[in-house]
Amino acid sequence: MRASRLVTLLLLLQNRGRMTAKELAGELEVSVRTVYRDVEALGAAGIPLYGAAGHAGGYRLVDGYRTRLTGLTADEAQAAFLAALPGAAAELGLGEALATAQLKLRAALPAELRAHAGQIQERFLLDAPGWYGDADRTPHLAAVAAAVWARRAVVLRYRRWRAPEEIERRVEPYGLVLKAGRWYLVAGGPSGIRTYRIDQILGLRPLEEQFVLPDGFDLAGHWTGHLAGFRARLHTGEALVRLTPEGARRLGVTPTDDGWTQALVPIESIDHAHGEFLRMGTDVEVMAPAELRDRIAETARTLATRYEG
Repeated sequence: MRASRLVTLLLLLQNRGRMTAKELAGELEVSVRTVYRDVEALGAAGIPLYGAAGHAGGYRLVDGYRTRLTGLTADEAQAAFLAALPGAAAELGLGEALATAQLKLRAALPAELRAHAGQIQERFLLDAPGWYGDADRTPHLAAVAAAVWARRAVVLRYRRWRAPEEIERRVEPYGLVLKAGRWYLVAGGPSGIRTYRIDQILGLRPLEEQFVLPDGFDLAGHWTGHLAGFRARLHTGEALVRLTPEGARRLGVTPTDDGWTQALVPIESIDHAHGEFLRMGTDVEVMAPAELRDRIAETARTLATRYEG
């Protein structure tokens, strides 16, 4: 623990140039007396630092003492700091590790790139979840992540949408994916590779047995294929519609010059399309299929009757 704190103290001084004992104590969450002892230990280990008293005093490293990363460009430094996801790391129990890693990276950068990296974090923030709906509760995420890392099988108690709604299954956790603020587990099981929502895991029991990934398995490649298959299964039908210029814009259709645009658009199901097209109000008219047109017409008549009074 103390060795880690000494490294952090050194990196803080490399990053900021000069810090008082009180400032260091606040960053390290220790007493000022502990900072004094740590500074003495660094000096005894040959680290060239010195302290000055007074209003402008504090501890600093001798100019030029710095570990540098060689060959890192400004764009690479930007990418490194943009790629860090503090929210995701915290959910995985790695928030402190990420902060320390960023501190080490910043300390090792040359001065001009260090300033550039600081500007990235000042000007860009990734907030992945959508606006509507509460954040998923993922109490088992850390345990799943540990199993993924250790390549150990687990027994999941899982809630799914079809009967039986609650199942128990032994799976081999291959990897974790964060998609639009929601965590997913890609795992091998009795019926092949499946995807599980972490927030639907009701219980988890780690097993001692380890597993080996299938030959050629690539998490990113598998996820890309999974998304392509999901989209193909999602849009299994089509609807012929007429759109106002605003309706065409909302559906991403190129409008025609006469004001109304006719287009064939993919739909997931009659029920889903019914709700989606109703949201567009008078900017869309469904021409086909007849079942969808009749459903929307019936809803419109019911609404008109309800609001007549």
